[in-house]
Amino acid sequence: MLRAIAVEQLGEPVDRVVLTYDDRHRRRLRLTSVGGLELLLDLPQARHLRTGDRLVLEDGRRVLVEAAEEDLVELRAADASALARLAWHLGNRHTPAQILEGAVRIRPDSVLEALAVGLGARVERRAGHGHHLAARLGRHARRDQRSRARRGLDHDAGLGET
Repeated sequence: MLRAIAVEQLGEPVDRVVLTYDDRHRRRLRLTSVGGLELLLDLPQARHLRTGDRLVLEDGRRVLVEAAEEDLVELRAADASALARLAWHLGNRHTPAQILEGAVRIRPDSVLEALAVGLGARVERRAGHGHHLAARLGRHARRDQRSRARRGLDHDAGLGET
């Protein structure tokens, strides 16, 4: 079985893998490409794979990463103030979300859907790729978060690199 040992954004792919949101944040995972190629994702550390990334195989070939279509929930607010309030509650729970004009998209979650309804939002099921959901903090935010944790200022102290 070939190993995928790195991720790059360039290079002509020979095949592609279609991965769910959860499978796009891994370090090690057995995969089967669309063309039937068996491979092992074997990265030095976990990272979030995005649509368009190329997995670099140990023989130098590239395999394109694509986001699988998945069920998403679109939460529609009555106005900008209600949307901001809803977004705050989702962010307070560290929920990966996509902010849209007048709405927020999240992965299905009955508790969060009930919360949204309680805040006056409309809940609509949608199919989508979930590649616009904010998956993690950026490099600088993570560094600042670790610094705050060392000083005892962060309620999420102890979060590791993602």
